[in-house]
Amino acid sequence: MNLILIAVISLGAIGLVSAVILYAASKKFAVYEDPRIAQVAEVLPQANCGGCGYPGCSGFAAACVKAGSLEGKLCPVGGQPTMEKVADILGLKAEVSEPKVAVVRCNGTCANRPKLTQYDGVRSCVVAHSTYGGETGCFFGCLGCGDCVSACQFDAIHMNPETGLPEVDETKCTACGACAKACPRNIIEIRPKGKNNRRVYVQCVNKDKGAVARKACTAACIGCGKCVKVCPFEAITLENNLAYIDPAKCKSCRKCEMECPQGAIIAINFPPRKAKQETENPQTMANQPEVEPLKQQIK
Repeated sequence: MNLILIAVISLGAIGLVSAVILYAASKKFAVYEDPRIAQVAEVLPQANCGGCGYPGCSGFAAACVKAGSLEGKLCPVGGQPTMEKVADILGLKAEVSEPKVAVVRCNGTCANRPKLTQYDGVRSCVVAHSTYGGETGCFFGCLGCGDCVSACQFDAIHMNPETGLPEVDETKCTACGACAKACPRNIIEIRPKGKNNRRVYVQCVNKDKGAVARKACTAACIGCGKCVKVCPFEAITLENNLAYIDPAKCKSCRKCEMECPQGAIIAINFPPRKAKQETENPQTMANQPEVEPLKQQIK
């Protein structure tokens, strides 16, 4: 009986001492978390896409609270309305951010870039990119396996079965950047939507020399530099045989689009150009006086 009583007392004493130690440790090593972090996280869309540059919505909420400023911070999924709510919670000013969208910088359709081989492996762009160059002669363009489609949480990108290229639905795209990260060839870029959703960009990423690039794809940029010379705003640079249009400098004059001999520069959501009048107006010609023949003028 005494042994049982001693055991009970000993266990009780050990438990009491352990409880005191744990309580003291919890107080000493307690980590304070600002309650505003939870409030900010609650108004975020909880997509956890990483498009904001932080590990999930909770990480973004913590960064907003700790920074004390919303400059340079944006939730691409929630957009400006969500940032306004965050600003109200923190008592800060929500910086106005320019809407962005994902663009596919490859025009290597089945017609422009014919297949030379057939890939029968795992339907993954990452696997295809790491094991071989692709089914066409272009080692820079879209592989067509659809990793970007699988990465998109918003059903904003799909593969076109006719062209073999991904297409972005602007109405659904949140510019989270998941598709761009999933593409092993970096053909998807997050660019500003532009005024009236109009933008101009080079739809090619091929860095081969002109003749090689054109042989692989009839719509490839050949690095001729004509677009660079014609741009009045110095918005186009040429590096590694590839032209690139800086969206911050581009004024959408579209002079480069007209100058490109390959049609590698694309203008989105612009009205169609007016057709140039090749012949003079017949009515104007009728009102003009007839010119006498040259022989009569000599007389």
